[in-house]
Amino acid sequence: MAELYWQAAKGERDRLAQTIAELDGVQGEIWERTFEIAARAEALLVQHRAEGYARIDMAKGDIDAYVVLEDTNRTNQQANANSALSIEYGRTGYDVELVGRNGEVIKEWSVGGMEGLYILTEASHLPKKRRPVRSKKKVRIKAKKAGRGKG
Repeated sequence: MAELYWQAAKGERDRLAQTIAELDGVQGEIWERTFEIAARAEALLVQHRAEGYARIDMAKGDIDAYVVLEDTNRTNQQANANSALSIEYGRTGYDVELVGRNGEVIKEWSVGGMEGLYILTEASHLPKKRRPVRSKKKVRIKAKKAGRGKG
């Protein structure tokens, strides 16, 4: 093991770190560890999957590599939403009201809370950070106007 004695001028330390990070051996190790984490995450996700579109993906940046939990489906695709945050950290329950044009409640239902699965956290061997418990909230959704002859 070599020891490096070096007085870095302003900006040189960043340049050295960049040079080391770009070495083929370092990049190979980053990608290998990314693959290992993704494999563990996929195994954990398969254990919990009952239904849905959740999947594990890997992405490569300029230097770093990422393991990504994605869960886009028909209901959240239009809003460019991703339910992965709820899968990873959980969610609190909430009540939903479907309201008409005049503000009258057409239908009510409750969505239950769930504990997070911590798929990426466990796969990466990181400590779990619990979210604080929040009070139950109420969501109001306006009913869509029925289309002409569309149901």
